[in-house]
Amino acid sequence: MNLEVLNGLLKPKSIAVVGASATPGKIGYTVVKNLLDSGYEGPIYPINPKRDEILGLKAYPSVLDVPGPIDAAVIVIPARYVVQVAEECGKKGVKGLIVIASGFSEVGRHDLEDALVSTARRYGMRVLGPNIVGVLSNSDKCNASFAPILPLPGKASLVSQSGALLIAMDTATYTRRVGFDKLISIGNMSDVNFADMVEWLSQDENTACISLYIEGLKDGRRFIEVSRKTAKPIIALKSGVSAHGAAAAASHTGSLAGSGKVYEAAFQQAGVVHASDLNNLFDRTLALSLQPPMKGENLLIITNGGGVGVLATDAAERYGIPLRFAPEDVQAELKKHMPEFGSAKNPADLTGMAGREWYEESVEHTFGHPWVDALTVLYCETAMTDPMEIAKAIKAAVDRSGVTDKPITVSFVGGERSERAMQWLVEHGIPAYGAPDVAVNAIAALREYALTHEAGQGEFHPYADVDEAAARAIVAKVRAEGREMTEIEAKGIFKAYGLPVAQTILATTEEEAVKLAAQIGYPVVMKIVSPDILHKSDAGGVKVNVKNADEVRAAYNEILANARAYKPEADIHGVAIQEMAPRATEVILGSINDPTFGPTVMFGLGGIFVEVLKDVTFRVAPVNEAMAAQMLTDIKGAPILAGVRGEKPRDRAALAEVLSRYSQMITDLGDEIAESDANPVIVYEEGQGVKVVDARIILKTK
Repeated sequence: MNLEVLNGLLKPKSIAVVGASATPGKIGYTVVKNLLDSGYEGPIYPINPKRDEILGLKAYPSVLDVPGPIDAAVIVIPARYVVQVAEECGKKGVKGLIVIASGFSEVGRHDLEDALVSTARRYGMRVLGPNIVGVLSNSDKCNASFAPILPLPGKASLVSQSGALLIAMDTATYTRRVGFDKLISIGNMSDVNFADMVEWLSQDENTACISLYIEGLKDGRRFIEVSRKTAKPIIALKSGVSAHGAAAAASHTGSLAGSGKVYEAAFQQAGVVHASDLNNLFDRTLALSLQPPMKGENLLIITNGGGVGVLATDAAERYGIPLRFAPEDVQAELKKHMPEFGSAKNPADLTGMAGREWYEESVEHTFGHPWVDALTVLYCETAMTDPMEIAKAIKAAVDRSGVTDKPITVSFVGGERSERAMQWLVEHGIPAYGAPDVAVNAIAALREYALTHEAGQGEFHPYADVDEAAARAIVAKVRAEGREMTEIEAKGIFKAYGLPVAQTILATTEEEAVKLAAQIGYPVVMKIVSPDILHKSDAGGVKVNVKNADEVRAAYNEILANARAYKPEADIHGVAIQEMAPRATEVILGSINDPTFGPTVMFGLGGIFVEVLKDVTFRVAPVNEAMAAQMLTDIKGAPILAGVRGEKPRDRAALAEVLSRYSQMITDLGDEIAESDANPVIVYEEGQGVKVVDARIILKTK
């Protein structure tokens, strides 16, 4: 990415406003006025062929008539004229177009949007938008937008896909006490997208935390790659997380994969902290922009009230930081700063008698203790204490402790005095919140950020013993015959990637079924093979524990009769004879080809209950064995694999390899496979491996 061109777009030294107006209430008037009101120090060139002057600035008929260079052109004219103006901007040497104008792909005019981007690329320009509010930057004294004012100054920068939301958040920065250096509206993302913005903001000296409001990504894999490399914390709020169209698909995975689950997995792989709602985005942004990550597991809570301490304790467990009692030396120190009836365990309750001195001493002498990885300080307003004095005590204690690599958050519960004290704390670099659970959630965000970066993703090294050509030959045969893929063919592709599939052979006659069963060894499983019957159990097309030749004959004929009754027009290839794998723990592997991120891999507990329990986890493929092993611990049923109630641990190492190989398969064949799953996959005791019992592959429609 050419950062210098984006500098011209996002830190412009000169700005033209194409469509500038002298009429109050029009966007062209508001943008020029906002630039003046924000104290923008570069040249401002209003472009309007009917005016000689606008708001005291000389106006020009066209950008081509402007005497000096132009870094960014803010375009607020009707959509039908924008491409012509882009051509003029290109000839002028403009670096970037901030296209506030709407009427493009958001209303179905993809042709206009494509022409705009094509014109810009011809001249090496970048396009922000169209259909945006504009760009606001405190450090550049630049409000090139129709948002009312520059936001409360701060160390975070926000990129929003929604213009209306950005305007609302702009003014809310003052009431929420969350400061931003930049607010950037990204709109239709015809050119500049979230990955570009993350890459650029990671180099911006005035941005300490990158905050994102995302409705959708256009290049999900690049977003993961760029975000992963960014040293600054990124937090994202993703809207529109209802299950997408794949919910009605034929595979188990399709019905389990909501866009929210896939985005959540992608954020984890990208090292992006997730926000649950708009308030949470503000609260977590404040912490991530002001405090270092929480690198350990031990949170100490100091309070003057038992009730808020209990609320904080509940929140800690809810957000993944269950509290431990402080060690004896920490408790001994805390007891020096509380009455005998106080509690030094954790939360440390200094009681309602606590004043400035007790708060200051307890914070100073515990924050630097090696056991303490983070601190949350709570205060309930009392008649005996001044909240501002408590705030100043906390700040003084933090400064005297000399600790700069651990986070602290604060919550004051009270009235206007407490509000002013919290505002003072935020201004002095300590995140403060009006509720204890919110302060703990902010600490959880700092822990989540540390965890995603501690884990590391590691490189995926493809397995060398796979036979992609054999797999593609099976796909080619199925496509040539214009039908769905059968289980036996799907297992052939799995086998080509080294997956341990149960031996399965097609029988087309009753006698052949008897012969194959004897060859495989009793007992066997028998299943209908038809590209038109994907859910075999529903059709009465499966028989298990078939023990002898007579049972094989009976099962063969019953399966065929059931299948014909279930779907008379079905193309029946025969009956599969399969080895009957011994019973053990059942899991599922699955995949969907997500429109944003491409091939994604799913893991969960298997069998017939997977769609009921929905205990699954996703990743963007491919995943190496370390990442696959992490997936095994993500599900609620993870203890089953670890061994519970006297059961021995399952072979998680073998399962992680199978999951990793499967992820390579769906990545290599990503141009062909829409969805797939292996359910069940049977996992045996440690050292005894894994067996793929059933397999399904649904090809893309071409």
